[in-house]
Amino acid sequence: MPKILIIEDEASIRRVLVKILSEENSSYKVTEAEDGLVGIELIKKEDYDLVLCDIKMPKMDGIEVLEAVKKIKPEIPMVMISGHGDLDTAVNTMRLGAFDYISKPPDLNRLLNTVRIALDRNELVVENTRLKKKVGKKYEMIGESEGINQIKDMIEKVAQTEARVFVTGPNGTGKELVAHWIHQKSDRSKGPMIEVNCAAIPSELIESELFGHVKGAFTSANKDRAGKFEAANGGTIFLDEIGDMSLSAQAKVLRALQENKVQRVGSDKDIKVDVRVIAATNKDLKHEIAEGNFREDLYHRLAVILIKVPALNDRREDIPLLITHFSNAIAEEHGTAKKDFTDKAVKLLQEYDWTGNIRELRNVVERLIILGGKEVSEADVKLFATK
Repeated sequence: MPKILIIEDEASIRRVLVKILSEENSSYKVTEAEDGLVGIELIKKEDYDLVLCDIKMPKMDGIEVLEAVKKIKPEIPMVMISGHGDLDTAVNTMRLGAFDYISKPPDLNRLLNTVRIALDRNELVVENTRLKKKVGKKYEMIGESEGINQIKDMIEKVAQTEARVFVTGPNGTGKELVAHWIHQKSDRSKGPMIEVNCAAIPSELIESELFGHVKGAFTSANKDRAGKFEAANGGTIFLDEIGDMSLSAQAKVLRALQENKVQRVGSDKDIKVDVRVIAATNKDLKHEIAEGNFREDLYHRLAVILIKVPALNDRREDIPLLITHFSNAIAEEHGTAKKDFTDKAVKLLQEYDWTGNIRELRNVVERLIILGGKEVSEADVKLFATK
């Protein structure tokens, strides 16, 4: 049910606006405020989908209300209405963040159309915010150990730059979380975040996957296809397990980094791309370089900033926080009540050898929640958390 607030000092105009909106859509919940001060107090207490605000009012005029709302709840669309309007006033309100400006007496069709558009836009903004929070929650980095705090500090420093980041660490430690945090905290967060698992793509297809291809480039190329670098334009590309990439593909990635250009397989046409590259591997690339499996010049292009994610065995103090986080997330996924873990159960899990790192811990927590008692006990851990 869309909630609309009308801030207008003339009661007769408020009644007309309420009547117009109610006749337009009976589901609108319309609230009235007789002046700007009352309106501000209501906005502090309630979440409105739209505010219609007069400009010429006593105590606090509409411009002051607009400025205040943009500080309190900047996402609320504000439609300004005035009988004393002129072009300068209209321009000023739009500059301050108003959604639209309508002169009195308002044209009925224009008013209702503006209300519809503003509510539709606000719904999209709210949904986008919800999805971003959901994504942010999925990739939340849990832990307060020294190693994790150092990584968080590093992310804060490098996120706002364009520096390339190389993330290392064993499998299952959460290297992709680092990449997502960097992207979400960067100026590129509104752009795409494209992930490529280099180890999961056959070597004969990796170049097509990264750079795209033109029709007829190879047997199954039935049409032109853009690659991941093009898809990530304006955003970030995360090259996971880059140590498994073929030398031929490495050469093309190096060119893309040097020239900000790619060529689709089967084409000699350059395509400009604006992409930030974050790479990750669980391999010792210095050893791979010595063995001739990885290009040293590509390594130095990628490894401007190095971030090493510690194994779970090196940050055992974070295990209680991770158990609580996974327990809440799993309960939400399964639609069941959250299960608590006894102190002895948590202590026992802290003593395990977590060769599979965070990924293994999450699987064990899920198993214990499904198979354990109402409260996961030490006995449950001994019985179900078998290695």
